[in-house]
Amino acid sequence: MANTKPTLTRFKDAMRQVYGSFDDLTAEEATNWTPPETPGAGGHRGRYLWTDAFGVLNFLTLYKESGQLLYVELAKSLVRTVHDVLGRTRDGTARLPGASNETPLKGGLRIGKVDADGRDGDGQYHHYLTLWMFALNRLAVCTGDEKFNNLAIQLAKAIHPHFVYTTVSRSLCMVWKVSTDLKRVLVASEGHLDAATGYVVYSLLQRTAGRLNYSFVPHSLTTEINEYWQMMNRKEKRTMSPSSDTLDLGMGLWMCHLAGNELWANTLGEESLSLAHRVLNPERGFTSRAAGRRLAFREFGFCLGIQTYGRDRFLAHKVEDVLQFWNEHSETFSDDDLGPISSVMYAAALKPGAFYVRPPGSRRNS
Repeated sequence: MANTKPTLTRFKDAMRQVYGSFDDLTAEEATNWTPPETPGAGGHRGRYLWTDAFGVLNFLTLYKESGQLLYVELAKSLVRTVHDVLGRTRDGTARLPGASNETPLKGGLRIGKVDADGRDGDGQYHHYLTLWMFALNRLAVCTGDEKFNNLAIQLAKAIHPHFVYTTVSRSLCMVWKVSTDLKRVLVASEGHLDAATGYVVYSLLQRTAGRLNYSFVPHSLTTEINEYWQMMNRKEKRTMSPSSDTLDLGMGLWMCHLAGNELWANTLGEESLSLAHRVLNPERGFTSRAAGRRLAFREFGFCLGIQTYGRDRFLAHKVEDVLQFWNEHSETFSDDDLGPISSVMYAAALKPGAFYVRPPGSRRNS
């Protein structure tokens, strides 16, 4: 049966699946709110960095929709909790190596995997960390409070040298995953668009710092931004091409919209839109499969990217079709291990809100 609830109601329902009842709090109560471990974001001690980054941004979207300060306070409280849980060792007794209470993100942030070790054990992912930086940046812009962008820059500078290295041929490369203490490489392959995402997010942090006259050195991230740019333009490997994976394709489009009218982003964005048409083939694309053979959260990332980058009429209708499909199959994604990540990404796909940024030179509308 089709879900006929208003979009904003479905958005809030999805957020409640992860964060419990929050609408009955006052703004003052929200300042002391602790997000629940159960249902929670699905990770270690109830926290998972990717899911909670979406949670912060979704709360900011609710503020944008309603004007209620309650949602800003909830976003702040979620940030505080993530830093207190994922910015500490798994037993919670100490900050991660290199960090302190005064500089809580100098040791990075754990992913929040349930298992400490193993193939899918805890560690740090570059693409999770850059998404968290973006969430902090949007909170800074929303509140006018410089400390959140400063924290994002603190995190950016801390983790960069642990993911980027120089090869024997003097080329710069990246690794996918490092240990929670940032000392060991756990997955040596390079994330497909990690360098480009680093470039656009670090550039956004630096622009925000300069525009709002923060106390940070205006060009404090120039070295890191230049290194990402070098990796994006390596001759021996084309690092900027669209992926047919729905989540990668969507998050790539979201990343491109952050870059505004930079030529590389326009080129990659248009190639990605063309590929989006192909992966939606009604006979061979992902929409031809039954719900049990589809991963909802990956498709929600696809929808988010198309909406933030800019849609043609065909893709606009297809995004509506995908969301309607999952409206009718919400039980498929809301009750399994991927329920939390699927729920927050479903909300973001319904209303991208805080995910959209109008970069300098951009002609696209929100």
